[in-house]
Amino acid sequence: MRLSFALAACAWPCVALAAPALHVFQTIAIAPDGKHIASIEGDDTDSDTGIPLSLVIRDLAGASVTVPLPCAPGPDCKPGSPSWSHDGTSLAFLLAHPAQGTTMIETASASGGAPHLVLSFNGPLDSLRYGPADRIAVLATANAHKNVGRTEAGVPMVGEIGAAVDEQRIAIVDTGRLHFVSPANLFVYEYDFTPAGGFVATAAPGDGDSQWWVAKLYAFTPNGAARVLFAPPPREQLTAPSVSPDGKTVAFIGGWMSDFGSPGGDAFTLPLDTATASPHNLTTGLPATVTALTWRCGQGLTGVTLAGGTLTITRLDAPKTAPVWSAQATLSAEEGEVVSCGSGDAATSLSSFGAPPEMFAGPLGHWHAITHANAGMAPSFTANSINWRNDGYTVQGWLLRPLGGAPAAKRPMVVLVHGGPEAAATDRFLPETSLARTLLAQGYDVLEPNYRGSYGQGEKFASASIEDLGGGDWRDVLTGVDAAEHQAPIDDTRLGIIGGSYGGYMAMWAVTQTHRFRAAVADAGVSDWLSIEGEAPQAGSDEVNFGGSVYDDARPYLRASPITHMRGVRTPVLITVGERDLECPMPQSEEFNTALQALGVPSEFYVYPGEGHALSKAADREDFRRRVVRWFDKWFVRK
Repeated sequence: MRLSFALAACAWPCVALAAPALHVFQTIAIAPDGKHIASIEGDDTDSDTGIPLSLVIRDLAGASVTVPLPCAPGPDCKPGSPSWSHDGTSLAFLLAHPAQGTTMIETASASGGAPHLVLSFNGPLDSLRYGPADRIAVLATANAHKNVGRTEAGVPMVGEIGAAVDEQRIAIVDTGRLHFVSPANLFVYEYDFTPAGGFVATAAPGDGDSQWWVAKLYAFTPNGAARVLFAPPPREQLTAPSVSPDGKTVAFIGGWMSDFGSPGGDAFTLPLDTATASPHNLTTGLPATVTALTWRCGQGLTGVTLAGGTLTITRLDAPKTAPVWSAQATLSAEEGEVVSCGSGDAATSLSSFGAPPEMFAGPLGHWHAITHANAGMAPSFTANSINWRNDGYTVQGWLLRPLGGAPAAKRPMVVLVHGGPEAAATDRFLPETSLARTLLAQGYDVLEPNYRGSYGQGEKFASASIEDLGGGDWRDVLTGVDAAEHQAPIDDTRLGIIGGSYGGYMAMWAVTQTHRFRAAVADAGVSDWLSIEGEAPQAGSDEVNFGGSVYDDARPYLRASPITHMRGVRTPVLITVGERDLECPMPQSEEFNTALQALGVPSEFYVYPGEGHALSKAADREDFRRRVVRWFDKWFVRK
């Protein structure tokens, strides 16, 4: 339970926004012929209506044309999922109208011009792509009750519960209509075409919000017949299936992952022409986490790995893995991929703590910037990767410090604990509206620890939190505070801790284990691992985390629950949560606040109306940041 992340590292002065808005490249797709790049982008003003997104087509020199959408970019006109035809002359994309509950499939020419409407669908669409013979496929959810994804706000709990569940299925465009080609009883999470026109996908029966933990790898024929290719063991999930160009092999990432959409693990390949074949692990023992895979970047299988603070692009199926590019940075491009490749060239969005995002293009790993949309930003903080030893592990994290002030002056520090736990705090550009930048702007140092269970050191480290929640991971966080105090003049009497999702659990757990923190903020946390088994749709996954079912033995669940360790808590806690949070439901926060109040511990409890696991409204995000700063300021005596 659980919140997600970004990718990668830095140790130089970092930049702040000088312009009123950060230009964001949400999705980037290069054409197979390498001549054009499509991007979904816009200026992030953190408005209550979201980012007004545009569809832009560029050549590799950066010359651009904006595709004229049939509606004004805004909350009810959202382009997405651009995909090129095989000859690179036609671009298909989605155009969502959330207020109407409809999504359009449109096509446009590589040279720009007005798009052509292909079809309109009643429900959300996702992951559009061209396949063999330029057939268009998409993930479709007919008449959805809610937005797809567990972090989205749930529907009100009224009426008969569970009578109907949303079904996300693979569909192909056929004479102006969608034709479903995966069974109605399977929720499909990700898919890829086979050269014969079929599909390989990860899928599970039942409610898509709760069953990813048991998703299997399936093959679907063009006429919809389904066959299980691989069923993972209990301590492994599957993600990012990618079929080789010859159709003989599928690659995927396998490992213990907290959340769908936060990929990380080892790289596996599985022959598709052998019914009894077993997956082959290409990265056994690698002290790094594989976060993306693709066959489209030259010969063989290319992977992206995160090792500590360093991001590397590597040929994974070569006799000896060969790094193609490595840096302390964050890359992002297509859905499920961080680099988009075509005809010897690649395109991506590249950023870091020290540089805002820009689009890069050119030969893989030898690309150059083709946009300068965020140029002219001034430094505002420094970022350093630090390492410390604990329980035989080397743990990595980031120490962020505001620029200015007396070099030897001791400052207060807030520990910002990422969610997951299988995720990572990485070297990524921080917008002014990010929580870390908000705290830095108020004069706080910020520590982001990649505690046990995080990505960046391989599967042994990422799975080390299994059956040890609140154990080694908590000790890693606490020893990280000591490591930060050895690196910088930090005032140990003014320490705070904050986290969301699993980070919210860690904040709740922290105040039951130590009095070292002057104040804490727990956002969308877990206070009671026993009761959440009856509240959250994905709760069954905790059978792995606790070594068995709560219905067989509740003791491990209770030992790791903050609510069973409340006596002696003195640290003031701000508690926040979305009213319709599915991942860490609101009663978890209510339980914790009730206990604090009963014990006379100062607390503040705020529930955001209609919100899910992540706050979708700009006004709510601003209110959250304001409450956090006010809370820490209240309990930290300024010196």
